[in-house]
Order: sequence, then structure tokens, then C-alpha cells
Amino acid sequence: MPAKILIVEDEIIIGMETEAAIEDLGHTSLGIAATEAEALQMAAAQLPDIAFVDVNLADGPTGPRVGAALAERGVAVVFLTANPRTIAKQVAKAVGVLDKPVAETELGKVIAFLTAQTTQPPPRLRLF
Repeated sequence: MPAKILIVEDEIIIGMETEAAIEDLGHTSLGIAATEAEALQMAAAQLPDIAFVDVNLADGPTGPRVGAALAERGVAVVFLTANPRTIAKQVAKAVGVLDKPVAETELGKVIAFLTAQTTQPPPRLRLF
């Protein structure tokens, strides 16, 4: 069954590449949000199964707040960031963090892990 995935990313090219990879893997993109408000509005319209969240968004370093809010609603949250040290502490109920850049095959492994198609997390996924 395809997962519904929200992409929270302010760099449109990265967001579009992530969206294309998700769709190529047979899953559904609920869209790309560039700000905290957009992400929360999109999640309110249709709750995703998974959210890939960058730390620094168009409205500042609001990704951790977005991730926490989504995780509280039962969404599997994985932070995608070029500098994983920017997540200074764990975000309650978020799954973990993955360093950018992320290849399509790596996204596929993360999605398989998050949807319980495999019990082994991908090596690059740092679990919280």
C-alpha cells in the first residue's frame, strides 16, 4: 500500500527531486511545504503517514517545531538535513535524521522501514 508523504523543504529543486523519487517508488506525495504554516496547513488537510522535514525552512529554523507537531499527531517524521548536528536534541516522537543528499534508493529503504516492510533501519538513518 502506498504511503502518503509530506515533504517539508524550502529549496524547491530538492523538494521536487524528493517528490519525484517518492512517486517513482510508488508512493503518494501530499506536496511540498516551504514554511511551518504551509506544512501544518497541508497536514491538517490530509494527514500524512510520513513526513520528510528539513530543519531550516523559508521562515527560519522551524523544521523541528513542524516535526514535533506532526509526530504528536502520529506521523512518522524523519529529518533530512545537510547538517544533522543542527538537530541539537531529539525531537519527541520523531524517528530520526538522515544526512542530505539522499538518493532514491536510500529514500526507498527509509520508507520500507517506516512502513514496516523491513525491520532493519537503513545504515545512514540515525534513529532518535
